[in-house]
Formats: sequence, structure tokens, C-alpha cells
Amino acid sequence: MDYGIISADDHIDLRYLPRDLWQSRAPAAARESAPRVADTAQGPMWVCGDSVWGAWGRGGHSGLKWAIERADGPEAGAPRPTTPQLRLADMDRDGVDASVMYGPVTLLQAPDPAVRQLCYAAYNDWLIEFCGFAPRRLIGAGMLPADDPALATRELERLARLGLRHAMLLAAVADPPIYHPAWEPLWTVAAETAIPIGLHLIVQAPTAHPGVSALAASVSGGVQAPLQLLDPLVALIFSGVLERHPSLRLVLAESGIAWLPFAVHRMDREYGKYCDAREAWEARGGIPLTMPPSEYFSRQVWATFQDDAAGLGMLSLIGDDRVMWASDYPHPDSTWPHSRQAIDAQMADLPESARRKLTRDNARALYQLA
Repeated sequence: MDYGIISADDHIDLRYLPRDLWQSRAPAAARESAPRVADTAQGPMWVCGDSVWGAWGRGGHSGLKWAIERADGPEAGAPRPTTPQLRLADMDRDGVDASVMYGPVTLLQAPDPAVRQLCYAAYNDWLIEFCGFAPRRLIGAGMLPADDPALATRELERLARLGLRHAMLLAAVADPPIYHPAWEPLWTVAAETAIPIGLHLIVQAPTAHPGVSALAASVSGGVQAPLQLLDPLVALIFSGVLERHPSLRLVLAESGIAWLPFAVHRMDREYGKYCDAREAWEARGGIPLTMPPSEYFSRQVWATFQDDAAGLGMLSLIGDDRVMWASDYPHPDSTWPHSRQAIDAQMADLPESARRKLTRDNARALYQLA
């Protein structure tokens, strides 16, 4: 396929998932415990046991208009992001040839381990079927549980057998942290199968404090959100995960890029300080790195952005082969349906070779899109 523009971070959200996704795929004995849509005082909600996952259906549940609600497109009431023909039509309208699609940015929590396994497997099976409608254009990221390393590893092995190109992990809420030894089998499988792991942001409600502006709390959370991935990135490198698995590939998804020059430079500074005290650190387990952190980053880490003029101004400090543009469809932050204009405005000062890397070549190589 002659790709023009590839969006490296788009979404499939709870609110647009087929209402019967889990109920139709659960064994009869498990349907009562499986996720379902229930009518509540707040409107239709996904529920699973005593857990409320989030809203289902259209409407201003977040208080913000989503991209497809802002645009006066045809069939506005249809679940466009999960109807393949309509999603492809939206991509065509935006001038996007392929889309890397991350799933719901929330944990699929269930009290019963068997039901939790069903939650992830059923979603991933549905995703594979959905992508099968146009496999060169729809690139789904299989969901992995962030609170169960063993289940995540088994599910990644299963997804590799099924031929999925990508998988996602909500790194900021991983329990234990993703640099804990319990996750080592997952990194081994990811390296062996060459499936890139997307470390995606998670959406969480702002902390409410009496008398504090709800708007200030919400905006503060939004501004800080990219830094959710700072701790996972730094600790994965310094715990030696990328050293032990040189073929492991990580994507910092929806993180933006302006914070990365500081983080990479600071990691190298810290590395130098601890190397100067290597004898003392040998007694505390050693320093499991054979090169500066910036070299692991440039070898094994990518990041996505949709609107980051400051980051593009520092692109040379990151490397134009480490960055991938994204539209974030259909979220409120999305550039859809004006992505080409957004790209032109942001990248006007970039050489054409760099622009091609950010909007096509890097994603095409990472996900092996022929």
C-alpha cells in the first residue's frame, strides 16, 4: 500500500464499543459476571460486578465535546469509531491512510480472575476481527492487564500467535510497577515476538477537594498527564530492562515530546554521577547499564504527539526517527478532521525528510506495514 499519512495514536473507547461485546462472547455460566451496559442515573454505563468502568454511548460525559461531536458529519449518532466502514470514511475525510488504535484507557477490572481474563481476551478477539476489515489500514493494539503480570504475559503470547502487531499497557498504574521483576517474562516475550509495547496514558478523574476549582483540577491533570510516563521510562532503563532485552521496542503513547529532551539529558547526567561512584553501587546491586541512557532511548523508544510545537522545536535533541505524529481520533484533543492543516502548521519549518519520518516512515517501519 502506498501510505501517505499514518496516525500512530488513535482510539477505540468504552463509549463506542458494541453493547454486547462481552455478553455475546462470554460462556453462558459467566454472563452474569461479564461486563454489560446498565442504565444508571448518570446514563448508560459499563459495569462489571461492583465496578463501574465508564460511560457508554454519546453525550458530554466528560464535559468536553469529542472530535466527532464537534464536526457536522453524516450519521452523527452512529458508533463511527467501531463501525469499520464509518471509521475508514472518517480517516479518508482526514487524509489518514492508516491508524494505530489503542483501546480503552482504563483498567478492565473484575473481581473474579477468570472474568478478568475473559475481559481482555474478548476485547482483543473483537479487535482482531475489527482490524480484519482493512488490515493494512486498521492497526489495533491489544490490551494487556496492568495489574496482573502473569495474565499479561499469557495474553501477549496469545496475541503473538494470532498475529497482532502491537499491544498496550497502562504503565502509570501498573501494579507492581512495570520495572518490577514480576514483569520480566512479559519483556522477554515482547522482545522475542518483536511486538512493540505501547505505554499509554490512563484517564483518571481529578482529585476533588472542597472549595477547590473543578476546572483548575481538571486542567492541572491534563497538563501533567504526559509526565505519567516519566517514572516508567526512567526506571525501565535504569533497572536494566532495555539492556537485557535489546530487541524490546517501547512506544510512549500520547505522551507528547517536549519533556523528553530534559528527561533524556537528565538521565545521562544521573548515569554519570552514579558511574563515578561505581564501587559504592557495586555493593548495592551494581549499575546494570553498559551505555548511557540516551543510547537505549535512541535504540528502543518511540513517542507520539498530536500538537507539540515546543517538542518539535527540540526535535534534534530527541531524533526525528524516534517520533510519530498522531491525530488522537476521536478524543476531544484530536486534530480530526483537520489533521492535514495541523500537520502543515506545526511542521512548516521541518525538512521534508523529517516530516515524512514523523507522519509516515517511522510508524511504517515500527509496525512493519508493507
